[in-house]
Amino acid sequence: MTRSGKDYVEGLRDNRRVFVDGEYVSDVASHPAFKGAVESIARVYDMAHDPANAAEMTFPSPVTGAPVNLSYLIPRGEDDLRRRRVALRKTAEATFGLMGRGPEHVAGFLAGWAGRSDVFAAGGQRFADNVTRFYEYVRDNDLYCSYAIVPPQIDRSKPAHQQADPHLYAGVKEEREDGIVVAGAQMLGTGAAISDYLVLSCIVPLQPGDEDQAISVAVPIGAEGLKIYSRRSYAEAATSVYDYPLASRFDETDSLIVFDDVFVPWEHVFVFRDRQITSDQWSRTPAHLLGNNQAQIRFSVKLDLLAGLALRVARMNGSDKFPPVRGVLGELAAHAAMVAGLVYAQEQHCEVDEKGVAWPGREECYATMTLQSDFYPKLLHLVRDLVGGGVIQLPSSAGDFANPEARADFERYVQSPGHPTVERVKLLKLVWDLIGSEFASRHQQYEMFYAGAPFLVKSRMSQIYDFARAEALVDGALAGYDLDGRTETVQA
Repeated sequence: MTRSGKDYVEGLRDNRRVFVDGEYVSDVASHPAFKGAVESIARVYDMAHDPANAAEMTFPSPVTGAPVNLSYLIPRGEDDLRRRRVALRKTAEATFGLMGRGPEHVAGFLAGWAGRSDVFAAGGQRFADNVTRFYEYVRDNDLYCSYAIVPPQIDRSKPAHQQADPHLYAGVKEEREDGIVVAGAQMLGTGAAISDYLVLSCIVPLQPGDEDQAISVAVPIGAEGLKIYSRRSYAEAATSVYDYPLASRFDETDSLIVFDDVFVPWEHVFVFRDRQITSDQWSRTPAHLLGNNQAQIRFSVKLDLLAGLALRVARMNGSDKFPPVRGVLGELAAHAAMVAGLVYAQEQHCEVDEKGVAWPGREECYATMTLQSDFYPKLLHLVRDLVGGGVIQLPSSAGDFANPEARADFERYVQSPGHPTVERVKLLKLVWDLIGSEFASRHQQYEMFYAGAPFLVKSRMSQIYDFARAEALVDGALAGYDLDGRTETVQA
């Protein structure tokens, strides 16, 4: 059965080794760097745990019959993808599309792997069985998995095995009868500090000689030797929820993951020293599409938030009827509608493979990935231009309102018709936390690179797109006339 927020929080109190600001964090649930994000994830768990939401957010486990989270559904057709979207949209709305690596993200990857476990069987049936068992375990226990699938930026001019130390990039250090020992580091462990399990693999191309890095394994966050080094916490730096309403509650943090001789039993190994299967797990299973379909549902929610804030500020400032402002609002709305439409199209253009698993529409999924790295910064700029200096001319913090003299001046000079000072400032601080704060800058970088380097995403799109369809039109156009200008009627 889906677990409650309380169950989730209690599960975080283990032997995990998390570090931030040089401090070892013994309890991420109570530490100010992580507390806000933990509480937000707990609310998501409570929402799915609520019987009132069961029909929309759960499905019966094929093993136990108990309700489990729809994010773990292996889709079998368009209707399953639609049900999944409805549940994921509801989940994303609970965090306003601002937590990109919540429990529902890696759940999609695991569902894709389990749906096509035969791909893993190429390395031995035991690995396919391991994938299926682990997927069923986390599904039926409603666990939160994060992942780290990109090597650290040390020397990108050399493959993993040619680095100064062969164990800089996370990989196999030792093979034992009962499992393997993993050493090295991996990035970017978004949400790892507050998750239950970490899935370690590699999504970048591996070269001959990189077999030690050609693995996929699952490791409990509290595993001995696993260390999580978080970047600076925007939540901990926030002066109050009023001043930083997003950073204080939705900073999932990103981390460097260090494997200091971490032992992984064979049952948690899915790929072992096989470069081909390491690549195939992303391309020959629907995992990559399902994971990014979820990411785009979440992104759609974030764009709706951005458009809604722009409209609210324009109304507050009395400029919402000005033609240039309407134009900006229309452009924001067009991009939000485009992403939503491409998400819907992934359901309608899904492909059901020979194993009966539905893959979201490839062209629509990769088109969204290709475009968003370019247009998200543009949309932020549009909103910045719309709100102008209003997001800068604000009280330094909520504490200013405790000073009678300062409050009197703010109430006179920082207000709009129908929007008294506290409400005006509250709205503009919310806008700033989405478009201009350090938290906002991280989100811009995240949306630009979450699917990989933009040139790689564009290259993948060129491989996915049906150029044969496009070239057939070219052939038809060329065949319709000759050198002498004679034309033929194009047959429908």
